[in-house]
Amino acid sequence: MSAEPTLLAPDDGQETQGTPPPAGRSGWASLRPLVLRLHFYAGVLIAPFLLVAATTGLLYACSYQVEKVVYSHELRVPVGENKTELPISKQVAAARKAHPEGTVSAVRPSPQDGATTRVLLAGTPGVDADHTLAVFVNPYNGEVRGALEQYGSTGALPLRTWIDELHRDLHLGETGRLYSELAASWLWVIAGGGLVLWFGRRRSQRKLRGTTGRRRTLSLHGSVGVWAALGLIFLSATGLTWSTYAGQSVSDLREAIGQTTPALTATAGSGGEHAGHGGSDAGGASAGDGVGLDAVLKAARAEGLSNPVEVVPPADASSAYVVRQIQRSWPEKQDSVAVDPASGEVTEVLRFADYPVLAKLTRWGIDAHTGTLFGLANQIALAGLTLGLILMIVWGYRMWWQRGRGSSFGRPLPRGAWQHVPAYVLVPLMAAIAVLGYFVPLLGIPLAAFLAVDIVLGEIAYRRGRRDYA
Repeated sequence: MSAEPTLLAPDDGQETQGTPPPAGRSGWASLRPLVLRLHFYAGVLIAPFLLVAATTGLLYACSYQVEKVVYSHELRVPVGENKTELPISKQVAAARKAHPEGTVSAVRPSPQDGATTRVLLAGTPGVDADHTLAVFVNPYNGEVRGALEQYGSTGALPLRTWIDELHRDLHLGETGRLYSELAASWLWVIAGGGLVLWFGRRRSQRKLRGTTGRRRTLSLHGSVGVWAALGLIFLSATGLTWSTYAGQSVSDLREAIGQTTPALTATAGSGGEHAGHGGSDAGGASAGDGVGLDAVLKAARAEGLSNPVEVVPPADASSAYVVRQIQRSWPEKQDSVAVDPASGEVTEVLRFADYPVLAKLTRWGIDAHTGTLFGLANQIALAGLTLGLILMIVWGYRMWWQRGRGSSFGRPLPRGAWQHVPAYVLVPLMAAIAVLGYFVPLLGIPLAAFLAVDIVLGEIAYRRGRRDYA
C-alpha cells in the first residue's frame, strides 16, 4: 500500500503546506483537506459569535435558579395551616385594587403550596408592549407581594428577561438577532466537521496522555468536541427553529406538510372566530360579568387540566375564555380548553397528545434548548455544553497561535483542496450546499462570500507565482 500525503506531521500534528496532492485521490483522502479548511476558517471567523452565544447561553442556563433566589419574596409565601386558598376571583380583585392600570391579559393561579398567584396586566404604562406586568398575590390571604415585568411563556422576570434578550439579540432588536442566527447556522457545521476530522485521525494521534504543546491542545480540543458534538448540533438545530430567516423556512415547511402547532378557535357559543387575547378586563368578568373566573377554572379542572395553568380572558363578546396548561418540564402539560363565559361550558378541547409529530418535536426541542424540559438536570447539561464550547474556542485559537510556533498566529491552511475532490463527490456536495444555503441564508451567504474572497486571493497569488495547495 503506497504512502499517502497527510496534513498532519507525525511529530506534533502540525499542518504543513506541501505540493499538490496527487490527482485521482478518492474518498476521505481527497475530502479531508476540504473539511479541514472549512473547519479551520469557520472556526476562526465564526468563533467570536459562538463565544458570545456560548457565554450568554451559560448565563441563561444559570438564570433559572438565580431568579428563584433574587425574587423569592414575590414567588414564595408561607403556607397557611389549613392551606385554604381564596377564590381566584378575589385574588384578581386584590391585584386590581393595588394595580388598577392596564387590563388583565391572563391569570396564573398558584401552581403549588407556597407559590404565589400571578395576575398579568397588559397595556401598563412603563412596561414594554410585548411584556406584561405580573402582580404577585398571596393565594391564602390576598396580600399583594409585589409587581414585576414579565416576558414570554416561561414567565421570565426582569433578570432572566435581560439575559434572554442578551443571548438572543444583544439588546439590539431584530438586527441583533442576526448574530445568534449566524452562530446557530454555523455551529452544527463546525461541530460536525470537527467530529469527522477527529474520527478520521489515526488512533495514536487522538491520545491526550503524554502529549505536549500543540498536540496536547489539539487533543483537548478534539476530546471535548467529541463528547459535546451531538449536544452542540442539537442546540444549533433547535436554535434555528425560531430564528428570523431559517426559522421562517422551518415554519413554511411545517405548514406545507400539515405539521403546524394547532390552536383553539376559542369561540363562545355560536360567536365568531377568536381574534386574540388580552383585550378585556378579567377583573370585571370575575365580579359578575358571566360565570366568572372561578367557574371557568372549575370547568377546566373537570376536563383534567391540572396545575400549572393560565387563564386568558375573552378578547371580545364573541370569544371564550382559554385555559391552558403551561408546564414545560417533563412530562409536559400542554392541554387547553375554551370555556363559554356565559354558560361556563367547555366549547372546545385541544390535547397535546393530538399535536402533529413535528409540532411535538418542536415544542420539546425548544424547551430542552431553553432549559425547562428536564428542569435542573437540563440546565446543568446546558451549562456543561456552553462551558465546553467556550473551552474549545479558546483551545482552537491557541492551536492557531501554536501553529506559528508560539510567536505569532500560524499560517492559514493552503488553498485548492476542492480541486482534488472527485467530481462524483464534489458536484452532489456543492448542490447540497447550495440548497442548504438557500434555506439557511446565514450559512449560505457567508460561505459564498468566503469562497469569492478565497478565489480572488488565490488568483492574486497565482499571478504573483505563489499559488499554494491543500
